[in-house]
Amino acid sequence: MDTNQIDVERFMISEHARITAEAAYAKNPNDADNLTKWGGALLEIAQFGDYNESISMIKEAISKLDEALSINPVKHEALWCLGNAHTANGFLNPDRDEAQIQFDQAAECFQHAVDQCPGNEHYLQSLVNSSKAPDLHNEMHKQGVFNQSQQTLGGGSDASSKSKKSGKNESKSSDLKYDICGWIILAVGIIALVAMSKSNVPQ
Repeated sequence: MDTNQIDVERFMISEHARITAEAAYAKNPNDADNLTKWGGALLEIAQFGDYNESISMIKEAISKLDEALSINPVKHEALWCLGNAHTANGFLNPDRDEAQIQFDQAAECFQHAVDQCPGNEHYLQSLVNSSKAPDLHNEMHKQGVFNQSQQTLGGGSDASSKSKKSGKNESKSSDLKYDICGWIILAVGIIALVAMSKSNVPQ
Protein backbone atom coordinates (compact mmCIF):
# COMPACT_ATOMS: atom_id res chain seq x y z
CA MET A 1 0.00 0.00 0.00
CA ASP A 2 1.55 3.32 -1.05
CA THR A 3 1.71 6.50 1.00
CA ASN A 4 -1.01 8.25 -0.97
CA GLN A 5 -3.45 5.40 -0.38
CA ILE A 6 -2.63 5.34 3.33
CA ASP A 7 -3.17 9.12 3.50
CA VAL A 8 -6.52 8.81 1.71
CA GLU A 9 -7.62 6.09 4.12
CA ARG A 10 -6.50 8.11 7.13
CA PHE A 11 -8.36 11.13 5.84
CA MET A 12 -11.53 9.09 5.22
CA ILE A 13 -11.40 7.55 8.71
CA SER A 14 -10.87 10.96 10.30
CA GLU A 15 -13.61 12.58 8.24
CA HIS A 16 -16.00 9.77 9.23
CA ALA A 17 -15.08 10.32 12.89
CA ARG A 18 -15.71 14.07 12.50
CA ILE A 19 -19.13 13.52 10.87
CA THR A 20 -20.10 10.96 13.52
CA ALA A 21 -19.05 13.31 16.33
CA GLU A 22 -20.94 16.20 14.77
CA ALA A 23 -24.12 14.08 14.56
CA ALA A 24 -23.68 12.91 18.17
CA TYR A 25 -23.18 16.52 19.28
CA ALA A 26 -26.56 17.47 17.79
CA LYS A 27 -28.17 14.86 20.07
CA ASN A 28 -26.08 15.60 23.16
CA PRO A 29 -23.93 18.75 23.21
CA ASN A 30 -22.74 18.01 26.77
CA ASP A 31 -20.76 14.86 25.99
CA ALA A 32 -17.11 15.68 26.76
CA ASP A 33 -15.92 12.35 25.29
CA ASN A 34 -17.60 13.10 21.98
CA LEU A 35 -16.20 16.64 21.87
CA THR A 36 -12.72 15.23 22.51
CA LYS A 37 -13.13 12.75 19.64
CA TRP A 38 -14.35 15.59 17.42
CA GLY A 39 -11.33 17.74 18.30
CA GLY A 40 -8.97 14.80 17.67
CA ALA A 41 -10.55 14.12 14.28
CA LEU A 42 -10.19 17.78 13.28
CA LEU A 43 -6.51 17.71 14.27
CA GLU A 44 -5.96 14.66 12.11
CA ILE A 45 -7.79 16.24 9.15
CA ALA A 46 -5.66 19.40 9.56
CA GLN A 47 -2.67 17.44 8.20
CA PHE A 48 -4.25 17.11 4.78
CA GLY A 49 -5.18 20.69 3.97
CA ASP A 50 -3.16 23.63 2.73
CA TYR A 51 -1.78 26.16 5.21
CA ASN A 52 -5.03 28.16 5.64
CA GLU A 53 -7.20 25.04 5.87
CA SER A 54 -4.86 23.54 8.44
CA ILE A 55 -4.95 26.68 10.59
CA SER A 56 -8.75 26.77 10.35
CA MET A 57 -9.08 23.10 11.34
CA ILE A 58 -6.70 23.49 14.29
CA LYS A 59 -8.65 26.52 15.55
CA GLU A 60 -11.88 24.56 15.28
CA ALA A 61 -10.26 21.64 17.12
CA ILE A 62 -9.18 24.00 19.92
CA SER A 63 -12.75 25.28 20.15
CA LYS A 64 -14.17 21.74 20.52
CA LEU A 65 -11.53 20.74 23.07
CA ASP A 66 -12.13 23.92 25.09
CA GLU A 67 -15.82 23.06 25.06
CA ALA A 68 -15.06 19.52 26.28
CA LEU A 69 -12.97 20.95 29.12
CA SER A 70 -15.71 23.41 30.07
CA ILE A 71 -17.87 20.32 30.70
CA ASN A 72 -15.14 18.24 32.34
CA PRO A 73 -12.11 20.38 33.32
CA VAL A 74 -10.03 17.35 34.41
CA LYS A 75 -10.52 15.26 31.26
CA HIS A 76 -6.89 14.34 30.60
CA GLU A 77 -7.47 13.14 27.02
CA ALA A 78 -8.92 16.55 26.10
CA LEU A 79 -6.07 18.35 27.89
CA TRP A 80 -3.50 16.35 25.96
CA CYS A 81 -5.28 16.87 22.63
CA LEU A 82 -5.48 20.59 23.36
CA GLY A 83 -1.74 20.66 24.10
CA ASN A 84 -1.05 19.07 20.72
CA ALA A 85 -3.37 21.55 19.00
CA HIS A 86 -1.53 24.50 20.57
CA THR A 87 1.81 22.93 19.60
CA ALA A 88 0.71 22.54 15.97
CA ASN A 89 -0.64 26.10 15.98
CA GLY A 90 2.66 27.38 17.34
CA PHE A 91 4.74 25.62 14.68
CA LEU A 92 2.52 26.99 11.92
CA ASN A 93 2.83 30.57 13.23
CA PRO A 94 5.84 32.42 11.78
CA ASP A 95 5.75 35.06 14.55
CA ARG A 96 8.04 33.92 17.37
CA ASP A 97 6.22 35.75 20.16
CA GLU A 98 2.81 34.45 19.10
CA ALA A 99 4.23 30.95 18.68
CA GLN A 100 5.74 31.14 22.17
CA ILE A 101 2.29 31.88 23.62
CA GLN A 102 0.97 28.74 21.91
CA PHE A 103 3.91 26.65 23.19
CA ASP A 104 3.37 27.94 26.74
CA GLN A 105 -0.32 27.03 26.55
CA ALA A 106 0.62 23.60 25.20
CA ALA A 107 3.04 22.98 28.08
CA GLU A 108 0.33 23.99 30.55
CA CYS A 109 -2.11 21.53 28.98
CA PHE A 110 0.44 18.72 28.98
CA GLN A 111 1.28 19.42 32.63
CA HIS A 112 -2.42 19.29 33.58
CA ALA A 113 -2.82 16.03 31.65
CA VAL A 114 0.17 14.54 33.51
CA ASP A 115 -1.29 15.76 36.82
CA GLN A 116 -4.56 13.96 36.05
CA CYS A 117 -2.92 10.76 34.72
CA PRO A 118 0.68 10.63 36.04
CA GLY A 119 1.62 7.25 34.57
CA ASN A 120 0.72 8.01 30.97
CA GLU A 121 3.90 7.84 28.88
CA HIS A 122 2.42 9.79 25.96
CA TYR A 123 1.55 12.70 28.24
CA LEU A 124 4.98 12.65 29.90
CA GLN A 125 6.77 12.55 26.53
CA SER A 126 4.64 15.40 25.21
CA LEU A 127 5.51 17.48 28.27
CA VAL A 128 9.23 16.81 27.72
CA ASN A 129 8.95 17.60 24.00
CA SER A 130 7.07 20.83 24.66
CA SER A 131 10.20 22.34 26.21
CA LYS A 132 12.02 21.79 22.88
CA ALA A 133 9.35 23.48 20.75
CA PRO A 134 10.64 27.10 21.00
CA ASP A 135 14.17 26.04 19.95
CA LEU A 136 12.80 24.08 17.00
CA HIS A 137 10.68 27.08 16.01
CA ASN A 138 13.76 29.34 16.16
CA GLU A 139 15.67 26.84 14.03
CA MET A 140 12.85 26.97 11.49
CA HIS A 141 13.41 30.74 11.27
CA LYS A 142 17.15 30.31 10.76
CA GLN A 143 16.59 27.74 8.01
CA GLY A 144 13.99 29.91 6.26
CA VAL A 145 11.31 27.23 6.58
CA PHE A 146 8.52 29.80 6.89
CA ASN A 147 9.31 31.08 3.40
CA GLN A 148 8.35 27.69 1.96
CA SER A 149 6.16 26.04 4.59
CA GLN A 150 2.78 27.50 3.73
CA GLN A 151 1.92 24.87 1.12
CA THR A 152 0.89 21.77 3.07
CA LEU A 153 1.16 20.69 6.69
CA GLY A 154 1.81 17.00 5.97
CA GLY A 155 4.57 15.56 3.81
CA GLY A 156 2.41 14.15 0.99
CA SER A 157 3.51 13.27 -2.54
CA ASP A 158 3.40 16.89 -3.72
CA ALA A 159 5.62 18.00 -0.84
CA SER A 160 8.06 15.13 -1.34
CA SER A 161 8.40 15.80 -5.08
CA LYS A 162 9.16 19.46 -4.33
CA SER A 163 11.74 18.32 -1.77
CA LYS A 164 13.54 16.19 -4.38
CA LYS A 165 13.83 19.16 -6.74
CA SER A 166 15.21 21.56 -4.15
CA GLY A 167 18.87 22.51 -3.70
CA LYS A 168 21.09 21.72 -0.73
CA ASN A 169 19.97 24.68 1.41
CA GLU A 170 16.30 24.18 0.62
CA SER A 171 16.70 20.46 1.24
CA LYS A 172 18.16 21.11 4.69
CA SER A 173 15.31 23.42 5.72
CA SER A 174 12.76 21.05 4.20
CA ASP A 175 14.19 18.19 6.24
CA LEU A 176 13.79 20.29 9.38
CA LYS A 177 10.23 21.22 8.41
CA TYR A 178 9.28 17.58 7.86
CA ASP A 179 10.95 16.53 11.12
CA ILE A 180 8.80 19.04 12.98
CA CYS A 181 5.67 18.21 11.01
CA GLY A 182 6.42 14.55 11.65
CA TRP A 183 6.41 15.22 15.39
CA ILE A 184 3.06 16.98 15.09
CA ILE A 185 1.67 14.26 12.83
CA LEU A 186 2.78 11.57 15.28
CA ALA A 187 0.99 13.36 18.10
CA VAL A 188 -2.26 13.89 16.22
CA GLY A 189 -2.07 10.37 14.80
CA ILE A 190 -1.98 8.97 18.33
CA ILE A 191 -4.94 11.21 19.23
CA ALA A 192 -6.92 9.81 16.31
CA LEU A 193 -6.07 6.22 17.28
CA VAL A 194 -7.17 6.84 20.87
CA ALA A 195 -10.40 8.43 19.66
CA MET A 196 -11.05 5.59 17.21
CA SER A 197 -10.42 2.85 19.76
CA LYS A 198 -12.73 4.50 22.28
CA SER A 199 -15.47 4.94 19.66
CA ASN A 200 -15.33 1.21 18.88
CA VAL A 201 -15.68 0.06 22.50
CA PRO A 202 -19.14 -1.50 23.07
CA GLN A 203 -21.31 0.62 25.33
